[in-house]
Amino acid sequence: MTYLFFSFRKKKVNKNIQTNDKVKNFHRQVRLTKQVADGIITYSKTWHPNEGILILQGNSKKSGEIYINGLVLPPFSSHGPYYSGFPTSELPLDLSYIGTVHSHPGNSNRPSLQDLNDFFGLISIIICFPYEYNTIAAYDRNGKSIELIIEGV
Repeated sequence: MTYLFFSFRKKKVNKNIQTNDKVKNFHRQVRLTKQVADGIITYSKTWHPNEGILILQGNSKKSGEIYINGLVLPPFSSHGPYYSGFPTSELPLDLSYIGTVHSHPGNSNRPSLQDLNDFFGLISIIICFPYEYNTIAAYDRNGKSIELIIEGV
């Protein structure tokens, strides 16, 4: 079985967006519900020492805020100590898919080159061992860190 990963091309965004002669500051930010964060932590602990992968559901606003309120188990996903993935051809079309989250069994939540090459959606969230709230981080497709807020924590 061939695993294909695809990504959405992201338009280059100006840091300043002009609206009605007023300049609004463009600030990227990811917000997770506490239930989503707890789901990520539990799923990661379940798959340890292998990587786990989930699809993030949510929406994004023009102001740069990304709100995540759901998780989806990707069909036919594969897991190993140094990889996780899923065949995108098996995904139903759903415009609420906003990115992926996966776990790193080691102590780094920085994206690897492979993570950046297999980017899916707008953001990638990575959680590392010991799988706690403070080990969750969000990144854009260039590997740049995005502010992450877990609501209710």
